[in-house]
Amino acid sequence: MALSFCGNDRGSNAYSVDKGVLDNGCFVDALNLVPHVFLLFITFPILFIGWGSQSSKVQIHHNTWLHFPGHNLRWILTFTLLFVHVCEIAEGIVSNTWSNHLHLFLPALMGFIAATTSVVYYHNIETANFPKLLLALFIYWILAFITKMIKLWKFAEASLGVQYLRFCITALLVVLYGLLMAVEINVIRVRKYVFFANPQRVKPPEDLQDLGVRFLQPFVNLLSKATYWWMNPLIIGAHKRPIELKKIGKLPIAMRALTNYIRLKDSYDEQRKSPSIWKSMYRAFGGPILLSSTFRYMADLLGFAGPLCISGITANMTFGVFFMSSTELLKNTSVLAVLLFLALVLQRTFLQASYYVTIETGINLRGAMIYNKILRLSTSNMSMGEMTLGQINNLVAIETNQLMWFLFLCPNLWAMPVQIIMGVILLYYLLGDSALIGAGVILLLAPVQYLIATKLADTQKSTLDYSTDRLKKTTEILKGIKLLKLYAWENIFCDRVEETRGKELTSLKTFALYTSMSIFMNAAIPIAAVLATFVTHAYIEEVRLSPAKAFASLALFHILVTPLFLLSTVVRFAVKALVSVQKLSEFLQSDEIGDDSWRNGEMYMSLEVGKKYKYHGDVSAHTRICILNVWSHLQSLGEFSWVNDGFFTWGSNLSTLTDINIRIPTGQLTMIVGQVGCGKSSLLLAMLGEMQTISGKVYWSKLPDYEILFDGSIRYFTGGLHIKNRYSVAYAAQKSWLLNATVEENITFGSPFNKQRYKAVIDACSLQPDIDLLPFGDQTEIGERGINLSGGQRQRICVARALYQNTNIVFLDDPFSALDIHLSDHLMQEGILKFLQDDKRTLVLVTHKLQYLIHADWIIAMKDGSVLREGTLKDIQTHDVELYEHWKTLMNRQDQELEKETEMESQTTLERKTLRRAFYSREAKNQIDDEDEEEEVEEDDDDNMSTTTSRRSKIQWKMCCRYLSSGGFLMVFLMVSSKLAKHSVMVAIDYWLAAWTSSNPHNQSLHRSYVPVFIILCGAAIALCLITSLTVEFLGVAAATNLHHNLLNKIIHAPIRFFDVTPLGQILNRFSADTNIIDQHIPPTLESLTRSTLLCLSAIGVIAFVTPAFLIALVPLAVAFYFIQKYFRVASKDLQDLDDSTQLPLLCHFSETAEGLTTIRAFRHEARFKQRMLELTDTNNTAYLFLSAANRWLEVRTDYLGAVIVLTAAVAAIWSTSQSGLVGLGLTYALTVTNYLNWVVRNLADLEVQMAAVKKVNSFLSTESENYEGSMGNKSFPDTIKIKIHDLCVRYDTMLKPVLKHVNAHINPGQKVGICGRTGSGKSSLSLAFFNMVDVFEGKIVIDGIDICKLPLQTLRSRLSIILQDPVLFSGSIRLNLDPERTCTDDRLWEALEIAQLKNIVKALPGGLDAVVTEGGENFSVGQRQLFCLARAFVRKSSILIMDEATASIDMATENILQKVVMTAFADRTVVTIAHRVHTILTADLVIVMKRGSIMEYGKPEILMEQEDGLFASFVKADM
Repeated sequence: MALSFCGNDRGSNAYSVDKGVLDNGCFVDALNLVPHVFLLFITFPILFIGWGSQSSKVQIHHNTWLHFPGHNLRWILTFTLLFVHVCEIAEGIVSNTWSNHLHLFLPALMGFIAATTSVVYYHNIETANFPKLLLALFIYWILAFITKMIKLWKFAEASLGVQYLRFCITALLVVLYGLLMAVEINVIRVRKYVFFANPQRVKPPEDLQDLGVRFLQPFVNLLSKATYWWMNPLIIGAHKRPIELKKIGKLPIAMRALTNYIRLKDSYDEQRKSPSIWKSMYRAFGGPILLSSTFRYMADLLGFAGPLCISGITANMTFGVFFMSSTELLKNTSVLAVLLFLALVLQRTFLQASYYVTIETGINLRGAMIYNKILRLSTSNMSMGEMTLGQINNLVAIETNQLMWFLFLCPNLWAMPVQIIMGVILLYYLLGDSALIGAGVILLLAPVQYLIATKLADTQKSTLDYSTDRLKKTTEILKGIKLLKLYAWENIFCDRVEETRGKELTSLKTFALYTSMSIFMNAAIPIAAVLATFVTHAYIEEVRLSPAKAFASLALFHILVTPLFLLSTVVRFAVKALVSVQKLSEFLQSDEIGDDSWRNGEMYMSLEVGKKYKYHGDVSAHTRICILNVWSHLQSLGEFSWVNDGFFTWGSNLSTLTDINIRIPTGQLTMIVGQVGCGKSSLLLAMLGEMQTISGKVYWSKLPDYEILFDGSIRYFTGGLHIKNRYSVAYAAQKSWLLNATVEENITFGSPFNKQRYKAVIDACSLQPDIDLLPFGDQTEIGERGINLSGGQRQRICVARALYQNTNIVFLDDPFSALDIHLSDHLMQEGILKFLQDDKRTLVLVTHKLQYLIHADWIIAMKDGSVLREGTLKDIQTHDVELYEHWKTLMNRQDQELEKETEMESQTTLERKTLRRAFYSREAKNQIDDEDEEEEVEEDDDDNMSTTTSRRSKIQWKMCCRYLSSGGFLMVFLMVSSKLAKHSVMVAIDYWLAAWTSSNPHNQSLHRSYVPVFIILCGAAIALCLITSLTVEFLGVAAATNLHHNLLNKIIHAPIRFFDVTPLGQILNRFSADTNIIDQHIPPTLESLTRSTLLCLSAIGVIAFVTPAFLIALVPLAVAFYFIQKYFRVASKDLQDLDDSTQLPLLCHFSETAEGLTTIRAFRHEARFKQRMLELTDTNNTAYLFLSAANRWLEVRTDYLGAVIVLTAAVAAIWSTSQSGLVGLGLTYALTVTNYLNWVVRNLADLEVQMAAVKKVNSFLSTESENYEGSMGNKSFPDTIKIKIHDLCVRYDTMLKPVLKHVNAHINPGQKVGICGRTGSGKSSLSLAFFNMVDVFEGKIVIDGIDICKLPLQTLRSRLSIILQDPVLFSGSIRLNLDPERTCTDDRLWEALEIAQLKNIVKALPGGLDAVVTEGGENFSVGQRQLFCLARAFVRKSSILIMDEATASIDMATENILQKVVMTAFADRTVVTIAHRVHTILTADLVIVMKRGSIMEYGKPEILMEQEDGLFASFVKADM
């Protein structure tokens, strides 16, 4: 039967035009072809010639420039047009069953091609900005509109109405062409490119001219927006080169933190009375939220198309009609298959769009909220404890994120009820009353899920508490590891950690239990619902269940479960969000500091009295708060600042400072003195405007004067100059505050760098020696990310910052508190008297060191919050003799201390030593050989702050095996077998359902015989669900237990060298972040991955079983899927790393700002910090947005793949001749694939990131342990000990040079030996050699004939005692610190404390021996800590005591007592003292002088003293 355009029905006169040309239907259809052909003829040449000449002149991201009006509308209309054309084609083909009338569908096909061409053509014209060519489209729309109108008119004439589908389609096309014509006219109207004299010139948006903007989502066309096509280059490029911060560029202006901050602030400020965050959020971001919800609704409603199409396809396996009605078309299975495909594609597109919009809004919101408020927080909030730093950090890290997550999930809140109601209605329509029973089961079990979800959250909290505790103990162990090893206590402390870990694991098990319950509920609810429904249906209803209804309802149950499962999560998040908003509102409404108009010359603004000046006492309304404008250098005034009748408070009703009347002379040195807590610092802060003023005025000299009265009006006193320049105050707070930046940046603090001035400042603060010790000099990072300096070093940097700033006024708050006497003097002479006075700067100095009063030009003495005296030292000497005498006695006392301190090695030298030790290990690190280097570098990089840490790695299968093997073979076997069994049973249930519904419809008894098997299968499936969810979770717990246990033991028993080489932070990271991932994140990921993979595989298996033809289509799909996931995983890992690495600086910056508020405000640097904050936020947001766009990219692609799978499965089913039950089965499975494909990839990507934690932990598991066994048994030491050191050579590592070379010595029992030598001469190394802590590679130490290297370490170390230079105490009780093994009686402990001069101190503490020692022993002074360490050595009555510079941090008097005590308490034992002050070893029996690892002099001190040119003699001279 030949094809012909008008058909070839026999006897028909298809080509006759007797009744008029237009009355021949075939001719009208031919007429309809004309516009389409016209368009193709015109556009193809233009499309292929290319756009070389026409490109726009501005350099922009070329393919993204949108500029024609009505852009989105045009895309939507074109898509609708394409859909209608598809319907027209379908209608033509279906109604063409009897004869071959090409004219029924050919014009429609051409229309489809033309519509596609039109949109491609439009896109090209648009990116080339060449609107003249749009004329072609304009003409096309007009022609198409006219030809379709003729067709419609002819239909109407033939009285074919709405009941016929072809009439509806034609009418729709007329409307669409009309609308497109209107869009085209609108473009002409706006752009005036034709018919007008002067066309409109258009500039691209600012963002696109900036090539740094790489986030193009707002600028690309609709199709690219929906499919994230613009992400392709980035994601595919990631395979070749890691994605770096440069590559993701900046955010578009509309998405930057500043823009959104202003939006939110405006809407927040609009609400004068009681601003609510919810309202402001709605005003600022309501639009996008509504848009997202709309998308969400559309997606949800389209979701129901799936089950309905399945039911249609399964029911209608029949064909044929001619002029058909709308319902008839929908009975055609091929049409339904295509519809199903389109519905799925649309549904997924809408869903992803909805997700994306909410995420973008959430990000915009997160960036906006908090920072500005921090800069205005009143200081009293912080000091009165209303706001702690921790709370502020939580606001940033947790509360804003909670709010953001709530925004992500909030469309679910209103979309879910609709979804559930719709689902239940459809079920009822399909199954009648029995559907309600199934729905009832689901609804009844929902509260149980909610309960489990809340329990989960609680358990997580308690787990967190335990892990914090465990981390604290681990940190202590690592910090004091040297001591623990020397005392052989590592196992005792290791058990302490294991005990806490045990509690944590119990909590983790509960967590695992609840998690597995939650997973189980999710999997079991649909099974239970299906079981209840179908069994009741079999017994209640008369009508047999048809395959169409059975599988449609099966699909519906699957749809229903998701919202119910999510509902519990969303409700939980909603509750959290409410709490967060409450906290944020409190924070945003807390007190602010007064407006500092007195320091801004150019800003005259009235004060908003009341915020800051709430005063509850009775102050008359006329009290004037007088805040005065900028000061100048006017020497004529003589003082820059004075305070009249000042009453200041920190926020309670009580004033902290009362009746303050002071003046501060310009260009001179004013000192403020007084006892601790008398209000000296408060006075400085009051002058800086940080305190709340109750009454009184602070004046600063300036022109002109003006004051602000209580009613807000301004009164000028004097006219005169208006000084533009405003000054800041250089202020060094009492508690030193440093930025996480380089030393240089900390000192310059945003001022321009001036080399000469910088050098002068560094010399004045004597920072040069400290800087020389740092690995990168003054470019070394300090603070949280860098090296932590000691108190004195930090304080000197803060003072240097104040000196460096070019300000007229410098406030120094007790700058000498952490400095020793030499430095204080140097700072006073060089820094304050010389540097500042030369510049004629006004200086206010708070100090306790009265010996400097002689330098002061003006003195203010404070007492109990008010001024006791002010004047020069002479004034006070004449007028207040008593005070002057009091000062004199104090000065004398300070002078005595001074003498003492000078005799000691100064505190600073000690600090520098500590610093040198910190770097000693780093230098050693550089000498490790190559292969170690690689391992080292890799490790280091993972913890490095650099953003280029991504090393390309496939998912580490080796690590997966490692992880699973840690979980134990039995658990792995159980997991695998139960998973496989579960999925097989699930398939069996559905297969049984297919067989049941396809059975003979008339035999009721046969029909019911299927029920028992169905019940058994469902029961088995539910049981297996429980088993699988439990095995996976408990496999996770087992793996976590083993990995942590092994890691802890490995690290505790590692040689001391390992701790010198590996930074503490890196080891801690293994115990914190990595352990947390292994504990809590890997198990759910693993569960989800195995489940979704098995689901997809079983679905594909079922489809292939039903319609083998499907396998042919599977090959290209599998290839596509492979490439999508391959590219995505790499890009996702990079973006994830970027997100993590950009978040850290952000949080650090926040906590820094909150800590340094007073300093930042005194310097007037708020704007700079805010700017930095916005930059950091934007960087982090860029990374996060790209990450979420990449996730959308993946999901859109896998969803489309899923839709194609459904389409091929449906088409294959229609063409094959299998029974309808199996077709339903195949399609139901195909629908589940769309949901799970992207989970497979997402989970793979997550698992890859998480397995890195296992890898890092594993890399530490390969460290060697010390040799604890020794080659001899457990020999005991006798009490009288002879020590022989024979040709001893020692090195720290096989790669390093020896530190001791051929040392020989002989020590008799009970001798007191002194070892001295310069720093680095090998004294400490020798002491470590006694404990076998270093690598002895030649020679030996023999104690009573036993080579110590052969003894077991525990035995050796438990018989020796050592007192280290740095005192180490552990948190716990005093008893734990003296005797962790619990072997001594209380009397013995008290005796030791008495010897160490501590008995009275400990007696006074609550609990005596059980009194609390805080972390690091912070509740005792350094000297006391050192004494505890001595007591610890006495408790252990060992035969050899080694003292390693043990008396460094003790004053002279106590030291003398100790020397005596050691001589008496250890009279019969061997004591080896390593001395830094030579006079302490003059009484020794034997002195060893070392230099560069060798013994230079050896003998009795008296004999060595006589050698005039000897080393020892020179040391003694130097020490005198």
